[in-house]
Amino acid sequence: MTFGDQGMPYGAPDPYTQWVVEQERIRRRRRTRRAVAAGTGVVLVAAITAGAALYADGGGDGAAAAASSSADTSATAPSPAVPSVAVSLPSDAPSALPSLLSRPIIRPEQAFPAKSVRLSDGARYERVDLATTADCAEGMAPELAALIAQGQGCERLTAALFTDADRRSQVTVTVLSFRRVEDASSVFAMASMDPVTYQVVSLDPPPTAGLPTVPPGSAGVFRRLMTVRSVVFANGQWGDGSERDEAALTEQTEDLLQYVDDNVVAYEDPDSV
Repeated sequence: MTFGDQGMPYGAPDPYTQWVVEQERIRRRRRTRRAVAAGTGVVLVAAITAGAALYADGGGDGAAAAASSSADTSATAPSPAVPSVAVSLPSDAPSALPSLLSRPIIRPEQAFPAKSVRLSDGARYERVDLATTADCAEGMAPELAALIAQGQGCERLTAALFTDADRRSQVTVTVLSFRRVEDASSVFAMASMDPVTYQVVSLDPPPTAGLPTVPPGSAGVFRRLMTVRSVVFANGQWGDGSERDEAALTEQTEDLLQYVDDNVVAYEDPDSV
């Protein structure tokens, strides 16, 4: 059971300018927190959006890597104003929902089982980074974190960075898993209506990947799907920041989103597949 959306138009100037500003704002906020932690002797194993503690998956992928994000507000900045959202269970929620929700949250190696991915159309992708944290707020915009705080919270954020066979694209796919279906629904709804404000951030490639960091201000493709208790986000950009080949980037982003969504659905609601 999934619900899709068409996201934002590729290269639309004003929304993407806002997206870049928001990403830079989160990045600077994370860097400030990292500096404070270093000054007190705290060692961060890895980071998503430049400051969250991340841990590598158990599949032999190595240490979790530093990840990208955005910028500016200090810890003393006021909390963002977030509309109150009340969401009821979807009318087509599985009848076995209580037993499904009693299962453990999907693990990173279940959502992202392979480093080398070949899709049904023959396209090949490499997973160059994988990171996970139970502190979901560190991998998203503060407005999204505030929205999630209205409910019972996010249990785990797991993100993976993929590149295509030509190593041109960088697609971050993120799985946010929740205790309640209603909380996943509210996140999906708000992110669909305002994907610039209610966003997760993209991973920067680790040094070992040999990929460039996407230049600030680059256009991108943004999509999301909802499963039983998770929202799966995909942010796709060309590594050189190019605005060309919109259709190709859109196809890659949507295909990788669907690949991960299928993995999550197969775990969360196995009777539906």
